[in-house]
Amino acid sequence: MQRNSRLKRELHLLTTEPPPGITCWQNKNRMDDLQAQILGGANTPYEKGVFNLEIIVPERYPFEPPKIRFLTPIYHPNIDSAGRICLDVLRLPPKGAWRPSLNISTLLTSIQLLMCEPNPDDPLMADISSEYKYNKEVFIRNAKQWTEKYASQQKRGQKET
Repeated sequence: MQRNSRLKRELHLLTTEPPPGITCWQNKNRMDDLQAQILGGANTPYEKGVFNLEIIVPERYPFEPPKIRFLTPIYHPNIDSAGRICLDVLRLPPKGAWRPSLNISTLLTSIQLLMCEPNPDDPLMADISSEYKYNKEVFIRNAKQWTEKYASQQKRGQKET
């Protein structure tokens, strides 16, 4: 019960006062199945990209973090090919930093920040991480190509594979 009232409140806030560049909504009228879109930040390789995410809210929310993954492929050292995200606030302590005081809006904002500033020292994708650290020009070129290919505005309405 606590989960549902909290989720209603959070979804209402995400609808009425969404963080800049982020939208979030219920999928199929199920409170525990959400979709989100994050716009790529200006002056990043993801600029002009629209990235779709899936959010599964666990039964124990807010005592357990939501499971969030990218549906749109993204070239990033902290996001793998299955869309899983390496970010401390998405994991429970002791390895993670999730706290019940955090919410879905905070998580989406943290993911947006991670897109702008990757953390190459805690990678999911070692090859992309070393490219980011030691050959940034190539990383930026590859990330821009992926953004154009998978996250450009024209593809927005199409089903992604």
